Amino acid sequence: MSPLVICCVACAALLHASWNAVLRGGSDRLWSMTLMMLAVIGTTATVAAFVPWPAAASWPYVIASAVIHTGYNLSLVRTYRSGDLGETYPISRGSSPVLVALGAAIFAGERVSFIAAIGNALVSGGILSLAFRGRGIRTDFLPAAFTTGLLIGAYTVVDGIGVRLSGNSLAYTNSMFLLWSITMPVIYFAIRGRPPTYTRVQTAMALAGGLVSVLAYGIVIWAMQYDTMGAVSALRETS
Repeated sequence: MSPLVICCVACAALLHASWNAVLRGGSDRLWSMTLMMLAVIGTTATVAAFVPWPAAASWPYVIASAVIHTGYNLSLVRTYRSGDLGETYPISRGSSPVLVALGAAIFAGERVSFIAAIGNALVSGGILSLAFRGRGIRTDFLPAAFTTGLLIGAYTVVDGIGVRLSGNSLAYTNSMFLLWSITMPVIYFAIRGRPPTYTRVQTAMALAGGLVSVLAYGIVIWAMQYDTMGAVSALRETS
C-alpha cells in the first residue's frame, strides 16, 4: 500500500468516527440519519451535473450497494439504540475487515498473503476487544452490532468490485451516494411522518455529518482501486 493511500484512508477513518459520533449523539437517530442523507442528496445532485456517469458494467454494483447501504443505515440506528458507542462501534467495525477479506477472495479473486491475513485478523481482534474493555460482558447488543458489521462487509466488497469496473471512482461514488441517499427520507416519512423538533445546532451537526460521510467513504472507494479490499478495510476500521 502506497504512503498516499495509507494517509488518505487513515484520514477517512477519523472522518468516519466523527460522523458516527454525531449520529450516536442525536436525540432521534433515525431523523439524524435522514438529515445526513438530505445533505448528501443536495451535494451529489450538484456534483452529478459536472461528472460523467460510471461505466454501464458498474451499475449493478451501484444499485446493489445503495440497497445494502439503506439496510446498513437502518441497522446502524438500531445498533446505537441497543448499546453505548464504546460497545457497539467496535463490534460493528471490528467484524468487517475479516468479512471483507473473505468476500474479496471469493467474489473478486483477491489473493491475500499469510502475513496480510494475520494482520487483518489481529486488527479485527484488537478492535473487537475494545467492546469489552473495562466492562462486564453484555450480549444483548451483539446481534444488531454483528448484523451491521455483516452489512459493512457486504457493501465494501460490492463497492470494491464496482469501482474497478466504473472507469471513474468519483462518478461511481457520486452515483451510489445519490441513489442511496434518496431512500432514507422516503423511509423516514413513510414510517414516522412528521419529523421531531431539532435545534439549529442539532440540524447543522447532522447535515455536516452527512457531508463528512460522503468524503470519508468516498476516499475508501477510491483507495480500493489501488489496493486489496481487505487491506483498505483493515486500515479504515482503525477509527
